[in-house]
Amino acid sequence: MRSARRSSTDRRRTVLAATGLVAALALTATACNGSDDNKASGQAGAGASQAADDGGKIHIPDDIADKLKQHGIDVDQWQNGGWKDWDKDKWLSEAKDFVNPVIQGLWKPERMKSAKEANKTLSTKDAAADQGVSDPEPQPVRAVAEKTPYHRNAAPVGKVFFDSPEGHMVCSGTVIKDVNHPGKSNLVWTAGHCVHAGKEGGWYRNIAFVPSYNDLGKPESELANATTSEVAPYGTWWADWASTSNEWIQGGSETGGAGAAYDYAVLHVKPESGAKSLEETVGAALDVDFSAPSATEVATMGAWGYPAAPPFNGLKMFKCLDRPGRLSLSSSLPTMYRIGCTMTGGSSGGGWFRVVNGKTELVSNTSIGPTNNTWLAGPQLGQEAQALYQNMSKTYGGR
Repeated sequence: MRSARRSSTDRRRTVLAATGLVAALALTATACNGSDDNKASGQAGAGASQAADDGGKIHIPDDIADKLKQHGIDVDQWQNGGWKDWDKDKWLSEAKDFVNPVIQGLWKPERMKSAKEANKTLSTKDAAADQGVSDPEPQPVRAVAEKTPYHRNAAPVGKVFFDSPEGHMVCSGTVIKDVNHPGKSNLVWTAGHCVHAGKEGGWYRNIAFVPSYNDLGKPESELANATTSEVAPYGTWWADWASTSNEWIQGGSETGGAGAAYDYAVLHVKPESGAKSLEETVGAALDVDFSAPSATEVATMGAWGYPAAPPFNGLKMFKCLDRPGRLSLSSSLPTMYRIGCTMTGGSSGGGWFRVVNGKTELVSNTSIGPTNNTWLAGPQLGQEAQALYQNMSKTYGGR
């Protein structure tokens, strides 16, 4: 969730700078062996966004340079740190405007540690809307630390880092399978508010994914002089393409807003160095369940993530397991899933999983929650989410 104005409930935060779901829901599944269309689908394209570090100056690929110029942005200034300028008149906002050139070595361990959660808060009025469809508020479920090393117990889970006008931010994300590129997926599922500010803003910058962040779950005292390989054992993966829903782009807000029920996103990533795919590198990826099952049909859902707001510090992975209920923000919006969970900001975007025919699948992601951190809510993933995923896979998956 993103940092939000305080109210009685909040969007699960992206932070400013009992054992698995039983054995059946272990997350160690082994890996199986800007056009108008983009705009319509909420898809963003960045072209070949590798940017080399040359004496502190990044190289902007021609297609990205042209896109920046179209918006009146000085490319030389951007290369020299001008990306830190969040002039609202030049904040790239539409789906087709996404740009994210790689800045080698930008996400150093200390920068990652300083990233804060991005919260999404709901007001009491929002949370109480349409009580006829919402189930009673769940009892809090204490977040439990995931077993280490993470790459053996929750390999698909990691952290999403990005820069916003508020500073260095962090969310959580999940490596998902790519149906059109089996065994070689470079796709990451997260929340829409972890990549785009919604109706009042645009695309965030320097978006990157770190799988199995702090793999051994070391405490802060042992990470003071940690190397990048210690906190990012499987590398840093930059988003060269991103996609979120039009509903989030047009209706998302500091408190989730009308976009909360569509608060999901897919990243296509590439390694800062190396050639192997993300799935090959981490050895795991999960299928996504787009059937949007009713909460009444599901016995257990589990949410995984890296909560960063107190009492957590974002360095360790946690999880919550609970029977889902329903949360309706409006009779005109899809009902969201809700579970009891004490994870705080930074867990935003983290995957929700359930077992389908003995196989663990992603069924939602953390979007919103209350400021007293007693529950989490996530969107149902139906036809709109599936179309977004398919477009990402077919159009950009092989790049």
